[in-house]
Amino acid sequence: MSQAGLNRVWAQALLETLYVQGVRHICIAPGSRSTPLSLEALELAERTDLTIHTHFDERGLGYLALGLAKASDEPVAVIVTSGTAVANLLPCAAESGLTGEKLVLLTADRPQELIDVGANQAIQQKGIFSTHVIKSVALPSPSVQHDLGQALISIQQALAYQDARRGSVHINCPYPEPLYIQSHQEKEQYLAYFDVAKSVSLTNSQLNKLYTGYNVAELTNCLQQEIINRIYDLKTVVVIGKMPLEESIKVKAFAEKFGWPILCDPQSGVSSDWAHFDLWLQVPRYADLLSEAECVLQFGARLVSKRLGQWIKQVVTHNASNYWVFDPTPSVLNPDHLPQLRTVATISECIDMLDYSILPANEFLDTTSGWAEESKLAGQAVQWVAQSYKKSEHLTECQLALRLDAVIDILLDTVGPTALFIGNSLIVRLVDMLSTIENIEVYTNRGASGIDGLIATAVGVQRQKQQAMLTLIGDTSLLYDLNSLALLSKTDHPHIVIVTNNDGGAIFDLLPVPAAQKQTLYQMPHGFQFEFAAKQFGLYHQQPTSMSQCLEGIRAYLEQYQRGVVNSALIVEILTPPEQASQHIKTIVQAVKSHAL
Repeated sequence: MSQAGLNRVWAQALLETLYVQGVRHICIAPGSRSTPLSLEALELAERTDLTIHTHFDERGLGYLALGLAKASDEPVAVIVTSGTAVANLLPCAAESGLTGEKLVLLTADRPQELIDVGANQAIQQKGIFSTHVIKSVALPSPSVQHDLGQALISIQQALAYQDARRGSVHINCPYPEPLYIQSHQEKEQYLAYFDVAKSVSLTNSQLNKLYTGYNVAELTNCLQQEIINRIYDLKTVVVIGKMPLEESIKVKAFAEKFGWPILCDPQSGVSSDWAHFDLWLQVPRYADLLSEAECVLQFGARLVSKRLGQWIKQVVTHNASNYWVFDPTPSVLNPDHLPQLRTVATISECIDMLDYSILPANEFLDTTSGWAEESKLAGQAVQWVAQSYKKSEHLTECQLALRLDAVIDILLDTVGPTALFIGNSLIVRLVDMLSTIENIEVYTNRGASGIDGLIATAVGVQRQKQQAMLTLIGDTSLLYDLNSLALLSKTDHPHIVIVTNNDGGAIFDLLPVPAAQKQTLYQMPHGFQFEFAAKQFGLYHQQPTSMSQCLEGIRAYLEQYQRGVVNSALIVEILTPPEQASQHIKTIVQAVKSHAL
């Protein structure tokens, strides 16, 4: 008997099962215990269209896989060795558990007899991801006494459930030593055993019957039908949240057809005449106009604006407005516990269902089209009072947000299709408040909304999309994921990372934290800049002081990339005083309030 050969056969069977179920990317971190999985993944890639990605940092590797899964909407596998390597996957598992990306976490392990007996690098890996994964499969150690066929069926069942439910699956794989085969004969002696195991696997038709699909775009109760019947009489607001650009465009066209106000989250990739609502909803005159709403149709969830959530809560609670959410994620999306109608299906299918269900209006019938036209003045007021920041000679965070469209235009005009990844904390809020994003695919990690793994996630998105990438991130977030800059040392397409360096957590300037402890316990100023970090990883670095310098530097980088002079990412570092952005925002809001009087 060859334990090493048997380990390899089990690993091959597992990986081929994943491939048949749609896995086309496998992300691998270094490790000895994971040798059977890593070598078999490499062999599978040599004979199929499977792509292998590697990274030395397991936390970054998990987020790289998250980005690939986010952009492809397909399952992506991750292979790590045993011990704390496994624990480093918890952050990405928590994020995917909330936002529905399909990760398959393959964790090598010591055999059971080495757990809790003081063996090196042996921790309790079973159940380590708790409820952050939707299924956990604890495989036995490879042995001819164990049923490989049944193990494969358990994996198939987990993947079928993942396909219906979304989220991550954990497969724990204990491999006894020895781990390295000395000849192919060690593995080949078990091929007949392998063939028998494969023959008992479930067919696709059997798998399709295992779990009921959630995505059904249909009217499911009388309240939904009542809204459809009265839709022309209802003062309706449409909220466009996180979704693919193609679907955002479809939702926007649907709302425009009825003349309803449209509030676009930056994750939608589109904008409207009601832009900057996070700011003008603080102005009573404009907020009161919109608060006449009798129906809120929300497409997509995980909204950036907390103020928008508060407005929805207000109109639903005090006005008894109808609140109907359309989103493909089957999990609960109702943090304020409001009376809510739900349709769980793709956004496109939801729009098709609504278009089919809503009868054309009688031309002699009064409708609520254009009921909130006056509220368009609110967005115009924000643009007007923000002009001084937009035209400032010195580059600021608010100016970057106000002129983000100019950065995007350079990318689109110079290199064509481009995706945008927006980090968390202050930068995403500034984009939400001040930017007008139009017709660009936007990606975020707005489930757990952590600051970890943002660079790695953006890289994963870019590798799947195979196009130029613009990443916006804060300085603390970049420090937290510094290792992942190694993933940008060589890129197949231009990648620009704009880091706003305000020396710590400037997001806390917008929050009511204790003033005496704000710096020491919240902002935690670090005094670091990123020029030498960029050099360490072979990246290009610029530190512009004006918007014109910023735009020219980006244009020059893109032209050099196109000529083949550079093939790594560009770090654009914008240095700003810690409390500048919060002061600018407060001034803009006060000016809009005065303008509204």
